[in-house]
Amino acid sequence: MDFELTREQALLKETVARFVDAEVAPRAAETDELERFPIENFRAMAEMGLFGITIPEAYGGSGADFLSCALVMEELARGCVSTANTFGAHAVLCTENIFRNGTEDQRRRYVPDLVSGHRVGALCITEPEAGSDALSLRTRAEKRGDRYILNGTKMFITNGPVADVAVVYAKTDPAAGPKGISAFIVEKDFPGFSRGRTLKKMGVRGSPTGELVFEDCEVPASNLLGGENRGLEVLMSGLDRERVLYAAAPVGVAQGAFEAAFRYACERKQFGTALIGFQMIQALVAEMAADIQAARILAHWAAWLCDRRPRLRLEASYAKLFCSQVGMRVVDKALQIFGGYGFIREFPVERMYRDVKGIEFGAGTTQIQKLIIVRELLRDFQKGRAFQSPAGGETP
Repeated sequence: MDFELTREQALLKETVARFVDAEVAPRAAETDELERFPIENFRAMAEMGLFGITIPEAYGGSGADFLSCALVMEELARGCVSTANTFGAHAVLCTENIFRNGTEDQRRRYVPDLVSGHRVGALCITEPEAGSDALSLRTRAEKRGDRYILNGTKMFITNGPVADVAVVYAKTDPAAGPKGISAFIVEKDFPGFSRGRTLKKMGVRGSPTGELVFEDCEVPASNLLGGENRGLEVLMSGLDRERVLYAAAPVGVAQGAFEAAFRYACERKQFGTALIGFQMIQALVAEMAADIQAARILAHWAAWLCDRRPRLRLEASYAKLFCSQVGMRVVDKALQIFGGYGFIREFPVERMYRDVKGIEFGAGTTQIQKLIIVRELLRDFQKGRAFQSPAGGETP
C-alpha cells in the first residue's frame, strides 16, 4: 500500500491549509462566541470548489477521490470545527448523497447549485425519539397522486436553520419496519415545511443545528431519492462515508490542539525552564504525536477504501471509534499543558475541548461504533473469516 499522497492530493491539502491559516482559524473564536454561521468561510469554500471535491466535472465538481475529501475535512477541523461541520453536512451528507443516489434529473436540478454554494444542504435522519436507534424514525410519507405528504419532526440537524435543500428520511411503509423507509429531496419553500428552534450547543457553536418540522409537507414524487422503500440502502451507504469523514475531523482538531500546545510548551517558562524541558511534558507531547499519526493513517485508509467498496461497515467504525477517542485524548492533554490558560477563552484549546466532544458522538456514538465492530466480527467469525487482515479492496 502506498502511503504517499498523490501530487494532486498534496497540492489540495497545502492549498486548504493556507486557506485555514489565513481565513478560517482567525475567525474561529468570533464564530464560536457569536454562534454565527461562518458565511464568509462558506462562500470561500464554494469559490475554491471544495463542495464538489468528489462530484464529476459535468456537474461542476472536480471528480477527485474520497481521500481528497477527507483531507479537506481534516484541514478545516484543524482551524475551526464549526466550518468543518458545515462543510461535511453540505458537501457529503447532502450534495454527494443526491449525486450518488439521484436520478439524472435530480442531479441536474440540485447538484450544480449545491456545488457552487448557491444553495445550502442538510441531511435529516435524527428525530426527537430516534437518535442512535435511527431506524425507529416516526416521520411518515404518504403517497397522494403525484406527490408525497410528509409529517414529522427532525432534530439535531446540522445546517438545518440555514438549509435550502435537505435529504429527508421518512417511512412510506411502517409495517415493513426498516425496509419501509424512503428518502426525499425537500426544498425549504415546499408547502408544509418549517424550521423549528435553533439549538444552543456547548460546542461547534458556529455550525447551526436545529429542528425541522414537516406538517403535511408536499414533496413531488419526482423528488423521491433512490426509489420507494429503498431508503435503507441510501441511508446505510451514506453512514459509512459520513463516519469516515467524521473520523478525519478529530484528527484535524487533534493536530490543531497539538500545534498550539507544542508552541506554548516551547515558549512558556516555569522554574526558569521552558515547559518542553520537563520530562512529564515531553511524555504528553510524545503520546499526542504518536496518537495523531496512528489516527491519521487509519482515517486515510478508511477514506481510501470508500472508493473501492460499496460498504465498509467495520472499517468505518474502526476509524470513527479510534479517531474520535484520539481527538478527545489529544485535546485533553493539550489543555493539561496549557494549565489554567487552557481553561479560558484567550487560547483556542478551550474551544477545541468543547468542539471535539461533539464529533465524538456525531455520526454514531462511541458505544454504537463498538457494537457495530463486535457485530461485524461475529458475522465474519460465523462465516469462517474472523481475524483476517482487513487490508485490501475486495468486498467482504
